[in-house]
Amino acid sequence: MEAKEIRQRFLDYFRRKGHVILPSASLIPAGDPSLLWTAAGMVPFKPYFTGAAKPEFRRVATCQKCLRTQDIESVGKTARHLTFFEMLGNFSFGDYFKAEAIAMAWEFVTKELGLDIDRLWFSVFEDDEEAFELWCKMGVKPERIVRLGRDTNFWEIGVGPCGPCSEIYYDFGPAFACGPDCHVGCDCDRYLEIWNLVFIQYYRDEKGNYLPLENKGIDTGMGLERVATVLQGVTSPFATDLFRDIVAAAERELRSPVPNRRVKVIADHVRAVTFGVAEGVLPSNEGRGYVIRRLLRRALLYGVLAGREEPFLGKVAAAVCDKMGEVYPELVANREHILRVIRAEEERFLGTLSQGMELLNRNIEQVLARGGKVLPGEEAFRLYDTYGFPLELTEEICAEKGLAVDKEGFKREMEAQRERARRARETVEYLGERERFYRELREEKGSVDFVGYEQLNTRSRVVALVKEAKPQSSASAGEEVEVVLDVTPFYAEKGGQVSDKGVLRFPSGEALVEYVEQPVEGMVVHRVKVQKGELKVGDEVEAAVDAERRRRTARNHTATHLLHQALKEILGPHVKQAGSLVAPDRLRFDFDHYQALTPEEIKRVEKRVNEIVLAALPVVTFTTSLEEAQAMGAVALFGEKYGETVRVVKIGDYSIELCAGTHLRNTAEVGVFKIVAEASVAANTRRIEAVTGERALAYFEELEDDYRRIAFLLKAPARGLSQKVEAWLQEMKALARENEALRDKLALYTMQELLDKVQEIDGVKVLAAKVEAPDTARLRSLADLLREKLGNASVVLLGASGDGKVNLVVAATPGAVARGINAAQIVKAMAQVVEGGGGGRAEFGQAGGKNPGRLGEALRLGQELLRQHLASSR
Repeated sequence: MEAKEIRQRFLDYFRRKGHVILPSASLIPAGDPSLLWTAAGMVPFKPYFTGAAKPEFRRVATCQKCLRTQDIESVGKTARHLTFFEMLGNFSFGDYFKAEAIAMAWEFVTKELGLDIDRLWFSVFEDDEEAFELWCKMGVKPERIVRLGRDTNFWEIGVGPCGPCSEIYYDFGPAFACGPDCHVGCDCDRYLEIWNLVFIQYYRDEKGNYLPLENKGIDTGMGLERVATVLQGVTSPFATDLFRDIVAAAERELRSPVPNRRVKVIADHVRAVTFGVAEGVLPSNEGRGYVIRRLLRRALLYGVLAGREEPFLGKVAAAVCDKMGEVYPELVANREHILRVIRAEEERFLGTLSQGMELLNRNIEQVLARGGKVLPGEEAFRLYDTYGFPLELTEEICAEKGLAVDKEGFKREMEAQRERARRARETVEYLGERERFYRELREEKGSVDFVGYEQLNTRSRVVALVKEAKPQSSASAGEEVEVVLDVTPFYAEKGGQVSDKGVLRFPSGEALVEYVEQPVEGMVVHRVKVQKGELKVGDEVEAAVDAERRRRTARNHTATHLLHQALKEILGPHVKQAGSLVAPDRLRFDFDHYQALTPEEIKRVEKRVNEIVLAALPVVTFTTSLEEAQAMGAVALFGEKYGETVRVVKIGDYSIELCAGTHLRNTAEVGVFKIVAEASVAANTRRIEAVTGERALAYFEELEDDYRRIAFLLKAPARGLSQKVEAWLQEMKALARENEALRDKLALYTMQELLDKVQEIDGVKVLAAKVEAPDTARLRSLADLLREKLGNASVVLLGASGDGKVNLVVAATPGAVARGINAAQIVKAMAQVVEGGGGGRAEFGQAGGKNPGRLGEALRLGQELLRQHLASSR
């Protein structure tokens, strides 16, 4: 059975069971900074399981694209580990639970897929008697059900929903066992876990208590690649139809028989990179970009191991697009962009690969120099972590020099890094105390009604006053408190747009609204400072948004949409938003692009946006289904989470995007658009800052003031200022050339004057003099010139002072050094006279001091030391 059919059978089966089939979410988790990637099928539904958002459907099934790199070293070694994979899953949000989930899983694997029951094994959490009994009820023999502990069969991440797991395994038979003690749950390839059912039935609080959930949930995950491995009668996902064409492309590019694992790693890593780049992630040194860079470079290094020293991964990526583009059209749409990014990164890495090789060779030389036979594990790990060198590459290169690699030391360093990552993950909790408080408040009081798209002023009632996640009945003048209203016109910060500000007026006073946020879906929280009077729960208030601030913010938000589309038109369709800030005074837009914009490109983008502004296109907002919006070509913006119903912002026929922000009604209201800065913020990520409306006019006024000031200073008419500046620059260059010629003449005169002071002491020419030199560099250059003039057996001692400091240099020719003269020793002694210190080498020394009054004494001491040394060495 081909993977395409398995995927479709799964979705069709659960559609018949009343599930809504949703498309795969992005690999980039929406609005979740705690996660780099969508690493499991449940990630898009995390807010539903935590209670931070209300699900639109109670039953859902998906085929979710996932990416994870925790077990990257195991790729190609086992039948389980991949970096990119497809996860089939069915989910229940407070609908069915354990009995139904187990029954559907049993029916699907035995009836729909027709798996041999005698090859199936099952695991349950050690204390989950209910799951054990339910599997037995399906007809599973008790001896085929294994009880496993909390480490493997209980799902939890810090505070939040959690619960026991039950897994289905396929037994490949004793030939794949790791030994006589092989068992379900071990790391070998005999028992392949194909489906994991998570029963979300508890809530873990901050104290570690497990409280039963009123609305229980189901979260399952079946790896498509693993099921395809079983159903296609092979023992590795790389032999399935999902990988065959990709593996073949890798083998063709390597051009010669190579170890099978290298081909697998290349195929796996390039598949992951292809999907990551299609999502708009570009190689960089941090975050998601670092993952893509590491995978790409690791794949390339395996090619280097096989003797391939030029870019080749693009051919493998093309095979990925060809194989998977039908299911994931983003691969087809972004094909050229993907290949271009991969090629550029390959060329960049091949150009810097020598740095890693240089470090490795230096380490090898150091080990050999001290008679060692083993490269330390920490050095091998540094090569792995910094340059992406697989351990196998380091071992192969070391073997050529007769060295082994300390694998245990490498493993210790690797494990220490994993432990640091694990601790970091544990600090990320699904739901903090404050979020839980607002979730419970929403359940008790209901969601806040946001009317801010249509109204900027409402009559509202205070539902709650909150301080440090605790309710209070009132707040007096001077207090800062969080306020929840039943109805609000205030826009909460999200999607890059800053929040509204304004005022709450109540019978006894007023409070300034300084910030507005949405800690959980449906709860708009106003952070206010009471100015006068006493604000109480239940008070009727007038909620008034600062209308001018909102208008300016909307102006910049609409301009951001215009900028986004203009960049796509002028730079190419690969441009995707990578972050933004929409504020009243400016907009900031980050986007994917390979290089800095040229002045001409910036000018074209600016001109295009202003053309649309002047066209006075209508800005229309409406809500529709996600599917319909995507069919219209609506662009999803960075950082937004979209449900089944979405808000669309359409600007004429020019731009259409999904956006929850506030906008103008017509592009003409932007007034004018001006780009004020363009710069890099990360590898392959650019940033544009721009201003609109009154702020753009103020910017022009500032430029004009500067322009007029420059014209005044240059005594030139404003209209001809550039010609005047060019003429002035030419005059400056001419003066600089004349000045340099005079300096050269003066140097020759100074040189001759100094040469007249040369003394000969016992066959060595000695020049000691105080000179004019602004810094040590100039003093050193002069000493070098004089040393050349004086010939082979000579010593130059120079000193200069200025700003209360002294600089000294002593330069000796090879002939003088052969006579035992040491410039460093002499300059150290001279430095003590001027209350300083210095050093250097036998042929050259330099020093500094802080007593210019004793410079002459220091030079005389230098001469005397030379005289004494030469007299004693006769």
